[in-house]
Amino acid sequence: MPGAADTPSSPVSSAPHYTRSLFPQAPSFDLDTFSSQDFIVKDFIDSLTESTVPANRRSGPSAQPFDPRPLIRGFEHALKRLSDLSGDLERKEIELSANVRRAEAQHTSNAQSLAQKLDETIDSFRNLDASLNDVRGEENDFGGNAAIKIGERLEELDRQRVRAQDAKFLIQCWLEVSEKGELYLLEDMRRQASGDSKIRCAQIARQLLKISQRLDPGNWSQVHGRLKVVSGLNGVNGVNGSNGTHVSRHNTREIVEKFSETLEKDLLTQFDEFYRRANFEGMKDCATVLQDFGGGASVIGMFVNQHQFFIDRSQLITEEVGSDIDTWERLADPDADTPGVEPTLQSLIDEVKVVVQEESAIIKRAFPYYETVLGRFLQRVFQQSIQQRLEMVLNKANTISTLAFLRSLQASRSYVSALVDDLKAHGLTEHPDVLSTQTTLILDQQFDDLFVPYFVGSSYIEKEKRNLEELYSSLLFKFTVFHSRRRKVPTTFLASLAKSGSEMLASAKDAYVERLDSSDLAPQQKAMLLRVAGLKDTDSAKRQMEMEFSEQDGLLSSINAKRMLKWLAEAVGRSLELSGGNETPKDVSALLDLLLTHMGDLYIDTALDAANDAAAAQEHTKNEPDLSYLENLQSAITIMHLMLTCINTVLIPLAAANVTIRRDMEKMTNMAMNHMEDKVNILMHRTLDVTLTWVGKLLATQKRTDFRPKDDVHGGASSWMELLQTPTCLSIFNFLTRVHNLALGALSTSANLTTFLTELASGIRTLLLEHFKKFQVSAAGGILVTKDISKYNELLRSWELDPAFQPSLEVLTEIGNIFVIGPEALRERLRGKGGAPGGLWEKGDLRPYVLRREDVGSVGVQAILTTI
Repeated sequence: MPGAADTPSSPVSSAPHYTRSLFPQAPSFDLDTFSSQDFIVKDFIDSLTESTVPANRRSGPSAQPFDPRPLIRGFEHALKRLSDLSGDLERKEIELSANVRRAEAQHTSNAQSLAQKLDETIDSFRNLDASLNDVRGEENDFGGNAAIKIGERLEELDRQRVRAQDAKFLIQCWLEVSEKGELYLLEDMRRQASGDSKIRCAQIARQLLKISQRLDPGNWSQVHGRLKVVSGLNGVNGVNGSNGTHVSRHNTREIVEKFSETLEKDLLTQFDEFYRRANFEGMKDCATVLQDFGGGASVIGMFVNQHQFFIDRSQLITEEVGSDIDTWERLADPDADTPGVEPTLQSLIDEVKVVVQEESAIIKRAFPYYETVLGRFLQRVFQQSIQQRLEMVLNKANTISTLAFLRSLQASRSYVSALVDDLKAHGLTEHPDVLSTQTTLILDQQFDDLFVPYFVGSSYIEKEKRNLEELYSSLLFKFTVFHSRRRKVPTTFLASLAKSGSEMLASAKDAYVERLDSSDLAPQQKAMLLRVAGLKDTDSAKRQMEMEFSEQDGLLSSINAKRMLKWLAEAVGRSLELSGGNETPKDVSALLDLLLTHMGDLYIDTALDAANDAAAAQEHTKNEPDLSYLENLQSAITIMHLMLTCINTVLIPLAAANVTIRRDMEKMTNMAMNHMEDKVNILMHRTLDVTLTWVGKLLATQKRTDFRPKDDVHGGASSWMELLQTPTCLSIFNFLTRVHNLALGALSTSANLTTFLTELASGIRTLLLEHFKKFQVSAAGGILVTKDISKYNELLRSWELDPAFQPSLEVLTEIGNIFVIGPEALRERLRGKGGAPGGLWEKGDLRPYVLRREDVGSVGVQAILTTI
């Protein structure tokens, strides 16, 4: 009928669901409504409220009066329903409580029953233990001691039975071989598949050989087919012959030995079959038996020789050494990084690592004497596979260059050393435990044997020296040729020393040229050396030596010096890694001698000699001296510092283990450095002399009228007043500025620079003091004198002078003032000071300058002269 409520759908467990109708419907819910995790009390009350309000009252624009009756009826129904649910829950709770009480009672009963059974078991064990430990005397010998005695007796009887059976079987076999010449019993035992039977067969065969040696000595005393007479055997084990020995109708020794050989071959065949089927237990049984045949040498040899790794590698042993041309060129390039170990050798070593680790597990399972087998396997791997490939790689590298050989040797040794370390860390047959001492010694011995031939005596360090000599000679080739062309005519002792240095330079140059043109030098190495020297790989070295070289080729280069030290550091590091030990002090001493010879004598000394020659040539020049040789001095000092730092931080500390060699190295270094420093000092003294000589020549060009200017007809006094300095002063100023810049570039800011400039400033001051004694100065000329002196002071004060020397420059200022002030002012000035600051000069020293005043004949000046 219209307006009737629809049938409500099934409630959802998460929340009550109601079907909306025109008239209110009683809410429906159950226990699942309250057990849901999403249950919220507020939402539940809201749903009850909405379900009791008719739909026609909740819609429409006009509001009707509130009617509480639907809500009352709805909540009454909900309370009734909640009361019913509460009753249901109470009944379930009572039922569950009863079940819990019954379960607890059953658990208590079970625990008591189990405790009683445990007590009974403990009592039974105590009774049994007491019976076994019963010691009540001989009259009732029953219990544990009796059981032990019976067991020991049974074991003894069993051993006796086994020995009796073995003895019986051995006697049967001996009778069979000595009378019938056959070993049927042993043959039957050999054909059995069990490993125990083969072990027993081998033991009996060995015992038969001993019996044959004692009872049938005739077959053991034959030498080259003859029967050797044996005397002194009057009976062995109760067996007597006509000659005192048992005479057998058959050659028992030969029969037993043939049987043993057959047994050994069968065991080897069976071992191989087990190996192919990965039957490690069968392999172990065969290896155990074969241990009685020559200590297992045959089975060890078969296992090692027929290993698939050696078969595959024996076919690849003739494979050419790989790597592309670029790799070998980088290996021979001293400025390139080492490319690493040769690829084919690296592949072999990587494979060896995997194979040895895998085979060690097989060896341990297949051999009872696995350490011996692993030792033989490792020896074969190192002595055959790795050594042959290593020799091929090093021979190939030796045909490229000495440096390529040394780098290949270093990379190979490092990679093989890593292999040995990895094998030790793995543990091999002891994996994951530590490797045994015996196998560790084998690995170390094999590793040493691989590289011993390359370090015999001084062969290794000689290769390092030859490599550095070739590289240094190549790098300094242009420098050497350029300076060897300088003609030297010795006129002094120092010049004679310089000539001897040039002769050594020429000798080194000739030796290098002969080396380059030698047929023994590999083409790749020759090309590399020519590239280092900056030459073309077209003409011979002698022809290229006739080429013209630029001035730049004769200058020192800190870049080249750093390259030389880098090559030396590489050689030192390689020497420490490869040779090391007690030979290190001798090796670094040899490398120090090489460094001092090439970088010290042939490079720095030669450049200093050239600079000294250039300085000597400027001492008598008529033009302004060329001091450009000072530009090369900075490089020389820098290279000396680099070389000394390298020696003190790298080479000498490595010789600390040998005090004698260390002391010799320090002495050698000090002598070389003192020698070079002496040449630097000589050069700076010559520069000082050249500079002062030229300043003296410039001062000599000062005109007599420079300090007695006359008024210009047209301009009056303005022409000389506009002059800032005289031309002579400007010339000296410009020259000394250039000298200062060159000295600053050569010596940088250092104590040496301060000493040099202070000496130079002292000489210039002396020249100026003498210079102003020679000129008559007028009143107007005095102004020019002060301007010149002010310019000189400005220049000298801008230098890096010794602070103690600075006050002495005030002398020049005081001399300028003498020519400017009037007689009265001069008298007061001399009376007030009485001398120069610091007591550098007295009033009497000013007399020559006062005499050069133009008004010296005046009464005032004459009065001053009488006082000084």
